[in-house]
Amino acid sequence: MGETAVLDLEELRQWIGRTESAQDTITPRLEASLRATLDRPPEQPMVGNLATLGVHWCLAPPIVQTEALGGDGHPLRGGFLPSVPLSRRMWAGGELAFEAPLQVGDTVTRTSQIEDVAIKEGRSGTMCFVTVRHSWATERGPALEERQDIVYRAGNAGRPAAAIPAEVSLPQASCQRVWPCDPVLLLRYSALTFNGHRIHYDYPYVTEVEGYPGLVVHGPLQATLLMSLAVEARGGTPRRFAFRGVAPLIAGRPIVAKAGPNRETLRLWIEDADGQTTMTADASW
Repeated sequence: MGETAVLDLEELRQWIGRTESAQDTITPRLEASLRATLDRPPEQPMVGNLATLGVHWCLAPPIVQTEALGGDGHPLRGGFLPSVPLSRRMWAGGELAFEAPLQVGDTVTRTSQIEDVAIKEGRSGTMCFVTVRHSWATERGPALEERQDIVYRAGNAGRPAAAIPAEVSLPQASCQRVWPCDPVLLLRYSALTFNGHRIHYDYPYVTEVEGYPGLVVHGPLQATLLMSLAVEARGGTPRRFAFRGVAPLIAGRPIVAKAGPNRETLRLWIEDADGQTTMTADASW
């Protein structure tokens, strides 16, 4: 049977403006672990080295006791995030604005604020979108601004999970990179980000409860791979990087990251082994 819930938008919008802050350090071990997970050449990171783009998603994750986790492995809602009564949660996309580089050894402070809550109707039914704004800073000053888009939808046990509707316009690829993708990759990234979401490691849960055909690759991991390709294709850290999930990426076969022609705005995307686009991104310098 499908999940039914009544969404009270006025109540959920009371979370708008809520803030929290957290602090963490980019240790050499964390940087080395992320590099190894991304299959970068092995090296011993030193304090003061530039940190890998995307390392901020490994910093200061929500940490709660096991008894405070929901059935999906996420922390129970009702604290910082709104108490949305829909059981399926996905990272729909976001945008990064880079102001200054993060370095190994930095102590990083993240300040987060709920910016918006909206309800929309889609092909998969009612969805609730929560927009979170994160500001990242080091002792040297502001480093990164991030918009995070989270979508909640109803659970329908045994039915295939629906993709987020999107129109995708893609150029001819001018370069690409392929990463192997198996459960070990997902496990290592989940450990780096302290992400307990069961769709990334629990095969019976993800197939029988959430209806996906296999383990789902993390949205931030896909975005990190696209940022890596953007740097390879153009050189240097982009000033702005915006990305959007188009369809679930299922683990088990290689991840193909592609980039279009080298223009003012670089178009990038992820494809699965069947050529299905799962994430798009735009990078500008």
